[in-house]
Formats: sequence, structure tokens, C-alpha cells
Amino acid sequence: MNETKRWYITNDQSVNKNIIEEAADVLRTGSTVAFPTETVYGLGADATSEKAVAKIFEAKGRPQDNPLIAHVATKEQLQRLVKDVPEYVDKLIEAFAPGPITFVLPSNGTCADNVTAGLSTVGVRIPDHPIAQQLLKACDIPVAAPSANLSGKPSPTTAEHVWEDLQGKIAGLVDGGATGVGVESTVIDCTQEMPIILRPGGITKEQLEDVVDRVMVDPALANDQEKPKAPGMKYTHYSPEVPLWVVKGSVDHIKSIIGKEIKAGKRVGVLASTKIADQLDINPTISLGENLQEVAANLYDGLRKFKQSDVDLIICQAFSEEGIGQAIMNRLRKAATLYIDE
Repeated sequence: MNETKRWYITNDQSVNKNIIEEAADVLRTGSTVAFPTETVYGLGADATSEKAVAKIFEAKGRPQDNPLIAHVATKEQLQRLVKDVPEYVDKLIEAFAPGPITFVLPSNGTCADNVTAGLSTVGVRIPDHPIAQQLLKACDIPVAAPSANLSGKPSPTTAEHVWEDLQGKIAGLVDGGATGVGVESTVIDCTQEMPIILRPGGITKEQLEDVVDRVMVDPALANDQEKPKAPGMKYTHYSPEVPLWVVKGSVDHIKSIIGKEIKAGKRVGVLASTKIADQLDINPTISLGENLQEVAANLYDGLRKFKQSDVDLIICQAFSEEGIGQAIMNRLRKAATLYIDE
């Protein structure tokens, strides 16, 4: 691949329709297209074609034993890929789809083997983003789409992040501006009597329990020895260019850690909530926002902003694990080279 075509979504719907049709045609003919979802940008390819899906792994440098998520536009399209769907899945689809939730269900063999990584299950989701919806409806095929970044780097929440990582390695990029949620979808194992969270994300455990009585959390989230069943569990993810330390504790504790490293001659960059950032008075500090929703939306951009030329170390505060905070801390633990408790 030598040239990546970049389409810019505009306010002109007729122009946008042509862009969507052109991008859909690229997907139908077996090439890769990056596009925005409500979580992060995805790198898409025809999920029924092993040859097309192989181009995703090649562009990202992603290990091929890591399963991918198939994206579809409707519940009907989801049902074409799976079998043996428990009754509670209908409730979850009605409550949360389209949205940042992925359902892991028994595969009926429609998706290529390199989508499922040889497993008998497939992860499927219905994204809640107008561009993603239009693209999936236009191409009318399931689209395998992991995050559109080099494997291991922070996920892309803007088209510029995708361009930085994959220009020249993919066929096209639909530039639809910044995404919304910021962390990936919640992945739910729906092959058992009750749903099991395999990866925390945009839909929280509390929200799920409002719809179905009981929701389990997969032991692999707390135990690295467990065999992973979902994307984003097996390998180091989300890592910035420079070492990242996550520090739990008071402002004074965070200050003391930063001060010690600065005294040792390190150039330290800081990621924190607006409240903590205002109290630290350290430069450079990036404020991730005033609440956990804002932190989730800004986290990956913050991790990408610090370069080796600017800092030797990033120190990030640890956040509450309530609600979407569980997903934030899941990503930070995977990205961190060191976790410091008070």
C-alpha cells in the first residue's frame, strides 16, 4: 500500500453520501477503511473474507491469535452471524444497541477464521455513530474492525491519530472528527446462562444490571493467567511512547512522586483530572476533564500527546473505578509500566 485516501465528512449530505458509497465500495472489494465509531476509530475489512481481514493484521502489526469484533448496522445483520442466542441478549440489544457493547456469541461460521482467531464464538456489535451506521448499511457486509492504530499504541479517538499511525498502510480513512465515548465497547460473553463482562467499556456493569438481574465479571480481568476470550485482553495495549506510571493516592502523594523524579533529572509530564491538575501546578500537565466521562473521552489523546522529545516519564493519577472508571483503570493498568499505590 502506497497511498491512503482520506475522505472528509462535511455538512453537505450529498457529498457525504458519495464518500460513504466510495468507502463502502473499497470495503466490498476487499481493502481496508478506517472509520469513526462512538468509541474509537475502527480499521475495517470484510469480515467474511480471510484475505481482506489479513490486511488488518498486516497494517496494525497485530498478533493473529487475537480475535476481532464484527460490526453490523442492525440486529437482523447480527443474527446472520450467530446461533443459539440466549433470551437475555434481546433485552440487552433493546437497551444498549446501537451502542458501545459487543456480544460474544456462538459463531455460525459466516465470519472468517481469522476474525474469530479459531474460537467457536464471534464478537459482534452495532455501533452508534451516524458514519459507521451509514457505511455498514451501504456495504451490507459484516465489517471486522479493531481500533485503527498500530498494535500496542493508544487507541485513536481522532482521524489524525489514525493518519499518524497508518498512513500508507491502509486504503482509506473516513475523517469524521473526534469520537465520543473514548474507551472501547464493553465486551459481554453471552454463551452462558448469565452475561459475563470480558472487557469493561462504554456500558457499565451497573447499567447492565438495570436490565438483567445478574452480571458476572470474567476472572481474566483480575488474573493474567486466565485464557483470554475477547479482544484487548491478551497483549499489552494502549502504551504511550514513553514510560507511564499510574499513581493512586492523595494530591500530596502524587506531588511527592513527581517531585522525586524531577529531582532525579527526569522531564515529567502529568495526566490528571481538572481538579487534581489545578492543585499540582506542574508543567507540562494535561487535564483530562472534570468527570469520568470526560476522562474516558480524553484519555487516549492525552496518552498520545506526550512524545519522547518532550518528556522522559508520564505520571497519571489513578481514578475511581465506579461506572466507566472501571474501563478507564482497565486501560491504564494495561498501558502502565508501573502502578504505585499510596
